[in-house]
Formats: sequence, structure tokens, C-alpha cells
Amino acid sequence: MTVTVTSALVTAPLPPHPVLLALFERIKEGVLLFREDGSVALANAAVSEILGQDERDAELTPAQWLRQLLPPDALEQARLNGHWNGSLPVGERMVIAHVYHHDDGGQRHYLALFRRIEGQEDYERELQQRHAELRQAYLRLNGTQEKLLQSEKMASIGQLAAGVAHEINNPIGYVHSNLGSLQEYLRSLFTVIEAYERALRAPDPKALIPEIDDIRQRFDIDFISRDLPQLMAESREGIERVTRIVRDLKDFSYSGRDESWKLVDLHAGLESTINIIWNELKYKVTLHREFGQLPLVECLPSELNQVYMNLLLNAGHAIADRGTINVRTGVDGDTVWVEFEDTGGGISPDLRQRIFDPFFTTKPVGSGTGLGLSISYSIINKHHGRIDLDSTPGVGSRFRLVLPIKQPR
Repeated sequence: MTVTVTSALVTAPLPPHPVLLALFERIKEGVLLFREDGSVALANAAVSEILGQDERDAELTPAQWLRQLLPPDALEQARLNGHWNGSLPVGERMVIAHVYHHDDGGQRHYLALFRRIEGQEDYERELQQRHAELRQAYLRLNGTQEKLLQSEKMASIGQLAAGVAHEINNPIGYVHSNLGSLQEYLRSLFTVIEAYERALRAPDPKALIPEIDDIRQRFDIDFISRDLPQLMAESREGIERVTRIVRDLKDFSYSGRDESWKLVDLHAGLESTINIIWNELKYKVTLHREFGQLPLVECLPSELNQVYMNLLLNAGHAIADRGTINVRTGVDGDTVWVEFEDTGGGISPDLRQRIFDPFFTTKPVGSGTGLGLSISYSIINKHHGRIDLDSTPGVGSRFRLVLPIKQPR
């Protein structure tokens, strides 16, 4: 195959193969050209010296020896990105490796270059480069985790959408009904006011008293005067209920990318979360609150609300027909704890080891993402806390979140 080189610097043909080999032997860095099947097209003496291949590995080709030294995904990364670079521990030294890939009509070729780290400057330069790469990888991982958390939040809200709509529709319904009653009440009151106005303009106002009494009786003004304050109070309560649900939904769905650590009342977050998911629980769950006196806790509140929701929903799903969920809080030294105990089916010992694994779920297909407990575990770990589990099959489960009051500095 003829390779066309477009560089304007190239003005002569390649030298013969022996000349190239002789030149490569003078290079102090290791140069290794090999194919996908491990066959070596070119390797200078520095390769064996730098990679540390000895008599015990004499039966291995340099390419096979390199595969043992490289990370498992190095060649795959080279195929995907065209190149891979990293450091390899060889004996007591570190070696910098660069691997390049080229696909020639299905025949894959790799060019690997090696340089042994020598001296303090090389080590410092390599450490700085690795630090920069690790920082970029951490930022990418952190961004992925935030997206995953936000996706799980929105998935939870999607699953609860019908219940939340029902919780909003109920108060809106009776506010609408009350407004209809209010309209009738106003019509009756205006009729009475008009009768009073006619009486005030009449030569003898007392002559219209029977008519006014008749109007008051027909429209039951005494009942209206008693019912109107209650009607207004119910309507205000309904609007406040809708406002509270919408506010809690907004707070819960908030992306925590820019959220800072703050001192928070955990009970407020618990109540907000219960308010959002109550329609999912109220038909089969009796909820008991046993709240202790908690100090303000340093945390990321929207993330903790996600944990509360996951644990409450799991507790509700564990209850088949009718049961109880106890939510307790308390203080233990320099930590606080939040506990969710249900009277559901419990968790068998063989499943307890896997419940925090990503994508593991015991729910039917389509009923859960398998990420709730895994994300909850990550969030509590991020808060330097822990999740304790105590479960008895057929009796129920108890999840306890233990969190430091102040984050370690």
C-alpha cells in the first residue's frame, strides 16, 4: 500500500528498511510497531530495556509483553480516540507510554513509544500532568453524577405525577366550588343591600321592613353570615395547600449544581418530602412522626430530600395492603439520625448485600430504576454519614441515616 504524505517538508522518498532500523536503534526511547494479532513489524533495542523484559519472558513478543503491562482498556481507548498515553510501573521505575492507532482497511496497526522517567524534574512534570488528568476525570465524573441525580429526581416526580396532580386538584376543586357559593351569596347580599337602599330613600323607611325581612328569610342571610367566614377560610387553606405543594416540588426538583452547604432544619425537609409523596402513601399507610429536638445540620438539603423520598417510597412499596411507617429523629453526640421503619415484607439476607448496588431492584420491570438506594448511599457518603439497615423478612425494615451535625473540615 502506498502512503501519501502531504507535508511540504517531505522532499525525498523513505530510506531503505535497514537504514530505518539502524536509525531507530540510535533512539533512546523505545519504539514498537505492532499489529492487532501481536505480530511485531518494528522494535528497537530500547523497548526490551525500558519494559524490563528478561529471560523469563523470552517466549513473549514485545507486543504480548506490552499487553500485560498496559491497562486493560488502553488499546481500546487508542482505537476509539486514535491515541492513548499513560504511565506504567516497571520494576521500581515509571515509564511514560504513548500508543497510537491506525486502521488500514480492517488491519489495525499500533505505534507505541516509551520513555523512562529520569530525574526529579521528570517526576514532577509527570505528576503535574497526571494531576491535571485526574482533575479533569473527577470533574467529568462529578458532572455525570449530578446529571444522574437530577435524572433520578425527575423520574421520581414523573412516577408521582398522577398523585401530585390529585393532591393539587382536590383543593382546587373545593376552592372552585366555594367560589360558586360565594357568587350566590354575593347575589343575595346585593339584593338585601338594594332593599335597604330603597328603604333609605322611601318617605317612610319602616314601611319596607316587612319586605326586607322577607328577602332576608328567602335568601337565608343569617346562614350566609355564618357560612361565609368558613367558606373563605377553606378557600384560603386550599390555595395555601396548592402553594405548598408547588413550592415543595420546585425545591425538590431543583438541581443542586450550585447548591452550597448550609445549616438546615431536617424536619422541614422531611415535611416537605412527605407533602409531595403523601398521595402515594395515604391509601395504605399510617404515618407516625416521632421527632426529637434536632440542631441545625450542615448539609445539602435538596440532596437529603432525595434520600428521604427514596426511603419513604421504598417503605410504602414494601407494604402490600395496609401498614405503618414510623419516621423518627434524634441526636447522638455530634451526629443526628433520621430513621424510617416500615411494617412491610422485609429484606432477605441474600438481598441485603446488593440493595445499594446500581440498577439492582426487586420491583417489576418498569416500576423502578434501581438507582434510588444507590444514589441515596452516595449522597449520605458525600455527607460523611452512613446508612444502617435492620430488616426481618415478614416483619419489616428499618433504615437509619446517621449524619454529622457539622461537616469535617
